[in-house]
Amino acid sequence: MKKAFVFLATGFEEIEAAGTIDVLRRGEVETTIVSITGELKVAGAHGIELMADALFEDTDFTDADALILPGGMPGSNNLNACEPLKELVVKHYDQGKLTAAICAAPLVLGGLGILKGRRATCYPGFEPQLIGATITGEPAVIDGNVITGKGPGLVFDFALAILKVLKGKAVAEEVASGLLL
Repeated sequence: MKKAFVFLATGFEEIEAAGTIDVLRRGEVETTIVSITGELKVAGAHGIELMADALFEDTDFTDADALILPGGMPGSNNLNACEPLKELVVKHYDQGKLTAAICAAPLVLGGLGILKGRRATCYPGFEPQLIGATITGEPAVIDGNVITGKGPGLVFDFALAILKVLKGKAVAEEVASGLLL
């Protein structure tokens, strides 16, 4: 079974986190919600709290197929301030594994040099932080082992792109159909 990890930082965008988790679980991807805050309960940007499955420091990521960064503010900045997370993302990316970020969170990938020479998208206004990327403005962009998404209203495009890469087009289409998309 494919394994994905979705990282929550204080101030994450709730729709992006919950929507992505839901789509992946519908597609039978083992999806673990990981808190980088030291607490399992994490407050989103709009005061909605999600309960993580695990704390970052207690989680083994060696069998991860995908690492996923939801956006939101200040969530994206909090992800970017977490050095152990950034080290994990670089190691994962360097192994050719799927790395995904939506909304403002691609700024983490941009700062790490992961987007250099790649097509990418993000929430309007964050383009300068996607260092070296060709900005498309598309709802979701798959470029090799990197997926970026534009923002909360386009979470299904982003999550289905991840599902397509992990489980194939047929599974993504089946989940989309079930969601009436």
